[in-house]
Amino acid sequence: MPLKLYNTLTRKIETFRPQDPQKVKIYTCGPTVYSSPHIGNFASYVYWDLLVRVLQANSYKPYRVLNLTDVGHLASDADEGEDKLEKGARKNGLSVWGVAEKYIKEFQKGYAELNLTPPQVVARATDYIKQDIELVNLLTEKGYTYETTDGIYYDTSKFPHYANFARLDVAHLKAGARVTLSNEKHNSTDFALWKFIQPNEQHAMRWDYLGQPGYPGWHIECSTIIHEELGEPIDIHTGGIDHIPVHHTNEIAQSEAAFDHKLAHYWLHSNHLTSEGQKLSKSLGNGYTLDDLLAKGYHALDFKMWVLQGHYRSERDFSIHDLKAAQNRRLKWRNEVARCKQGIETADNSANVISEIVSTLNQDLNSAGSFAIIDNSKVSSLDFWEKVEELFGLGLLEDKNITSQQAEILDQRAEARKRKDYAASDLLRAELEKTGITVLDTPSGQIWQYLS
Repeated sequence: MPLKLYNTLTRKIETFRPQDPQKVKIYTCGPTVYSSPHIGNFASYVYWDLLVRVLQANSYKPYRVLNLTDVGHLASDADEGEDKLEKGARKNGLSVWGVAEKYIKEFQKGYAELNLTPPQVVARATDYIKQDIELVNLLTEKGYTYETTDGIYYDTSKFPHYANFARLDVAHLKAGARVTLSNEKHNSTDFALWKFIQPNEQHAMRWDYLGQPGYPGWHIECSTIIHEELGEPIDIHTGGIDHIPVHHTNEIAQSEAAFDHKLAHYWLHSNHLTSEGQKLSKSLGNGYTLDDLLAKGYHALDFKMWVLQGHYRSERDFSIHDLKAAQNRRLKWRNEVARCKQGIETADNSANVISEIVSTLNQDLNSAGSFAIIDNSKVSSLDFWEKVEELFGLGLLEDKNITSQQAEILDQRAEARKRKDYAASDLLRAELEKTGITVLDTPSGQIWQYLS
């Protein structure tokens, strides 16, 4: 089955047809690096890692860019409030540059712990200020902007297709529904391309433009980075569903007005993650980080397993109880690998099963369906599990072999079993369990298995 994806642009599942199979251009909206990323932030990157792996399984070569927003994202989509980096800096007692570095490192640490495929380009917004200014100048030359006392704004009335992507009812949007409409703002949907720093405003990140200090609006960085690193049109643009009505709508308006090309052929959006029916929030005590899960005895890859048990377009409700079930499933798979390493493999028709798994994944990244195939399959061989690992990156092959001490205890137990000294056998099993493995007696002899 060919790869099919749900395209937000058309609201349909479509067969994926890349412009160049040897360079599938993908852009992923990355984090705003002002605070510790929680599991809801990471869930979407797990889904886009699956996208990359599925593309590779279909013999495509993804070329992906991920941005890091280290300036310009204000507290609201209304182009109002404080820049989130400035807010984070004040909270942490660091410079804005220091807080960006701190949380970029936290994001990178979590990204590695989840075994996510590295993008070809990681782009920091602050590295593209010159190009941001060039884009604002281009849009101004084309007649899409106007200047107010607090910045340069995009005039959405000049872009006839502005409402199409998000299916916005612009005619009935009341002033103030998305932005505060002042005497200077022409339309309620207009947005800042560049913000001027006011005389009484403290803002450590600043660049000169039009004879005064300022900084870029949030939306412009993605248009700039895509243009510089990928070129329009790209194949796939990914992000969260909260990006649809404002951020991605504004990206399209900027890019397509400036460069006269469609921005992206396919748009994929992940749904929200909640916990006990509520939005993830540290104030509610449910805004878990990966380190929080580790402190409770869970590996980051247990969380990745939990995420992939659902679908990217479904709203997911997280609970520790459900995470335990995912941990047990991952442990079962790891122990299947351990059995294979000990020479216990079933008849290998893995190629047929892997083909079935990929066909299921090709149905709009249906990882839950593919997991059911794995669980119900009678196939278990190292070759099979290596291919499963390529598709999902769950660390199934990362466990080290047993230590020489554990091997010695296993040998002692095997001898005790031969002597029918079951009391000694049980004591040696208990000794093994203290080291993190247990032992099972099978018709083929004893085999060891991981306990966690």
